Amino acid sequence: MTKLKLILGFFTIIQLIASCTSQTKTENTDSLTADSTQIQKDTVTIVDENKIPELEQRMIDQGLVNIQTIDSTIMVELKYSTTDNFVHTDVYGDLTRAYMQQKPAEMLAKASKILQSKYPNYRLLVYDSSRPLTVQHKFWALLDTVPPIKRADFVANPAEGSIHNFGSAVDLTVYDLTTQKPLDMGTKYDYFGDLAYPIYEEQMLKEGRLTKEQIANRLVLRNAMEKAGYMRIDSEWWHFNALSRAKAKELYKIIE
Repeated sequence: MTKLKLILGFFTIIQLIASCTSQTKTENTDSLTADSTQIQKDTVTIVDENKIPELEQRMIDQGLVNIQTIDSTIMVELKYSTTDNFVHTDVYGDLTRAYMQQKPAEMLAKASKILQSKYPNYRLLVYDSSRPLTVQHKFWALLDTVPPIKRADFVANPAEGSIHNFGSAVDLTVYDLTTQKPLDMGTKYDYFGDLAYPIYEEQMLKEGRLTKEQIANRLVLRNAMEKAGYMRIDSEWWHFNALSRAKAKELYKIIE
């Protein structure tokens, strides 16, 4: 009988030890789970996809409109939101949408319709539109090795303001949906040199520096824009003004 009691007592002790060990493991597991949850909570980053970039908000506050809300077929690739530009620097940051004053935006939509009525597979591709004056100052300073008189052929003097700074100018090309490439205009966007000058096209053709096809492609863009009321400039095939600088200053506030 005594021997049986000893055996029963031994098993009781074993059960108590096992119970304590199991409880400790459960507590440790609960603690680990709680800690892990806390770690996960601490490392979660919430991204607000609807947040509007500061520069874009400034344009909205000044009454400018997103051109793609007027014509969704217009394509946009803001070159100054990339490093693929003459300063090799992203100066627009998170801005990816093109904004203009209401009337110039409507004129651009008209040019888009004119283009597509003749060339259904072509689209306008915008490289730049409204530009803050602060960026204009940066561009002007980066060309400080060029005499101011010549420099103004490429970048408007910020002291006077560019028509871009008033939301009334646009830089663009024509995109071919069939080839999925922009048309060959003979130079890249932002090319500084005679090849980019519309007034020298006939001369460049005679010298073999531009082809008939390249000039014809420029005319496709130019005809659509001019029929919509835009004005070309002499030094850049891609640049068009909706109105004069004087009229822009009269009608609109400069974008700072």
